[in-house]
Amino acid sequence: MTTHRIEQRRALRTAVPGPRSVELHARRRAAVPDGFGVTLPVFVTDADGGILVDVDGNHLVDLAAGIAVTSVGASHPAVAKAVADQAAAFTHTCFMVTEYEGFVAVAERLNALTPGDHEKRTALFSTGAEAVENAVKIARRYTKREAVVVIDHAYHGRTLLTMSMTAKNAPYKDGFGPFAPEVYRVPAAYPFRYRGKPEECVEDALAKLEEVIATQIGPDRVAAIVVEPILGEGGFIVPPPGYLPGVAEIARKYGAVFVADEVQTGLGRTGDLFACNDEGVVPDLITTAKALGGGMPLSAVTGRAEIMAAAGPGSIGGTYAGNPVACAAALAALDVIVGDDLPGKARGIEARALPRLRQLVETSGVVGEARGRGAMLAIEFVQRGSNAPNADAAKRVAAYCHANGVLVLTCGTFGNVIRLLPPLVIDLDLLDDALDVLAEGVAQLS
Repeated sequence: MTTHRIEQRRALRTAVPGPRSVELHARRRAAVPDGFGVTLPVFVTDADGGILVDVDGNHLVDLAAGIAVTSVGASHPAVAKAVADQAAAFTHTCFMVTEYEGFVAVAERLNALTPGDHEKRTALFSTGAEAVENAVKIARRYTKREAVVVIDHAYHGRTLLTMSMTAKNAPYKDGFGPFAPEVYRVPAAYPFRYRGKPEECVEDALAKLEEVIATQIGPDRVAAIVVEPILGEGGFIVPPPGYLPGVAEIARKYGAVFVADEVQTGLGRTGDLFACNDEGVVPDLITTAKALGGGMPLSAVTGRAEIMAAAGPGSIGGTYAGNPVACAAALAALDVIVGDDLPGKARGIEARALPRLRQLVETSGVVGEARGRGAMLAIEFVQRGSNAPNADAAKRVAAYCHANGVLVLTCGTFGNVIRLLPPLVIDLDLLDDALDVLAEGVAQLS
């Protein structure tokens, strides 16, 4: 059983945000551009397990995990010790200047843990967007092609290329064009917004993918098809069975590299080490980040050795790529994820939370669907009597949760989804308390 430094109990001493957070937020506004959005303007001083402590002494339930980053908790002692020990030795040399074992050890672990028993290689970077961008670079070099196919509602990052690959315009793309060329988008398999059976949704989405390749791109021009196994920022959209294997098969059919973007879904979040494992899909390249570093910035591209070999010496990398402190944190975090069976804990979170979320569908009239896998769960808000998106309802419920000490995130192309991403080590009683607040927030809409 996980032990915690901080009592795992929600407790409010002031309004949220409190006076000290309000004061600090005013300082932030004078020093930091508004382009950095904020979900909840509180300033955190401590965090452990599923609790965040702010400067006003409020103990908030964390259902965000730093956007799926702190899966092992925000201050797991093994990760904290690994960071401190490595920082005391050295913080940086740049792996492309002088080598260090931690980089190699993380690569070895990811080669062993990611789907497939083929020979693999791993390249380390700093952010999820870097990983996705480098996966595309490697795929282009390997295939000697340019076109990249992505899915509607996808989110892949904020760099020029990954922003171009991301579907949602505001706030990610609006005013930031022109965008990178040779990026083609196809419809997603979004069963809630499809008029028909799930298997028909899959058939239509795959047919449209093949049509775009045949008519808009050319089968011999596709370098990569990049897919989130569960669409993240786009609304936690879980495709029906058969969709992901179908996309992988189409990639093989046309000689394209199949890239699984598991930046958010990977490393236990969905109840398995990787979401691709749910249907036995083996990607050619897989990107990881977020939970990988246990809170430190680290990302990776892991893939078939022959594909990874296409990038010659000096063609990939970065000054901070695979930073030694982040590598030490990752090795400790991976030990916790595997050794403490955090994928199993994610399944326990799903078993506890998803039935309660589905009750809201039955009773509220404004929750159209509850969905997700493992500890990657969401509710989609709709207008009463239809499935038209209801972003205002999501905003109001999120605000209620925040005012009552529960941190939740909104998402979705239409802004009408509340997503739950608790640390995988959250106490289930604390989760129940947070779900009570969420249910109260939904009830307030009536």
